[in-house]
Amino acid sequence: MTTNFKRVGIVSKFSDTTIGTTIETLTHFLTARNYQVILDESAAKTLPKAILGTTLETTTIDHIGERCDLVIVVGGDGTLLHTARALSDHDIPLVGINLGRLGFLTDISPDDMLQRLDEILAGDYHEERRFLLRAMVVRDGKVIQENNAFNDVVIHKWNSVRMIEFETFVNGLLVNSQRSDGLIVSTPTGSTAYALSGGGPILHPALNAIVLVPICPHTLSNRPLVIDGDSVIELIVKQEDLAHVRITMDGQTNFGLAEGDIVRITKKEKPVRLFHPKGHDHFQILRAKLRWG
Repeated sequence: MTTNFKRVGIVSKFSDTTIGTTIETLTHFLTARNYQVILDESAAKTLPKAILGTTLETTTIDHIGERCDLVIVVGGDGTLLHTARALSDHDIPLVGINLGRLGFLTDISPDDMLQRLDEILAGDYHEERRFLLRAMVVRDGKVIQENNAFNDVVIHKWNSVRMIEFETFVNGLLVNSQRSDGLIVSTPTGSTAYALSGGGPILHPALNAIVLVPICPHTLSNRPLVIDGDSVIELIVKQEDLAHVRITMDGQTNFGLAEGDIVRITKKEKPVRLFHPKGHDHFQILRAKLRWG
């Protein structure tokens, strides 16, 4: 496997200054091995000014995508979701250091991160390629909003106890017209997130599949549906109140929807590249995180 890494980016959890020790340890580790280290602005804020010298460069996450060969994400799964979306067009492998709670994606603990990074930098790693979703909001024939999602795209009610109404189409064919609290459109990566809480199945991350999970549907026979990952999904809003329906990507970006809006969801062409330590075992992670026997 390739070991042609020269510039390593470090991206950290936004506005979290408690992880400075981990960032400092990483920068010393990498610079001692003659890697050029480039910090995103959040990571740089965690370090003392004395450390931020001529050997460390600070820039935006977009510039990190243009310049780095590898990016280390320090935080939780939410930080990696944000980073994956931001760097999705750059084909850069991501390594996750888990300082969050679950750690489905950021699977290296701070306690053994130096040993694991030594192995990865030497080419001893397991690479995964996982796809993102691309969601577009079409209003009166024009695309007015467009975003990526690594976990899920969710259409949901907002600021009201009333259900919402919408139609679901897959590849131009009507699936159903439903009244519910919303719908989760999830990747295999997101199948262990909100979709799992909504009663959806756990999908292996290597599957080319998308799962549609209704949120509290009025019709009890409306169950989760797994479809081909190359499908085109369209959700048409049947609701007049703009403040009542929203679309949310990965729980981090959202946008209000109006009656007649079409939410078109497809698989993004470029996948996310994740580097894991050698011997990475997805089922072991499920056992640990979901507390299976």
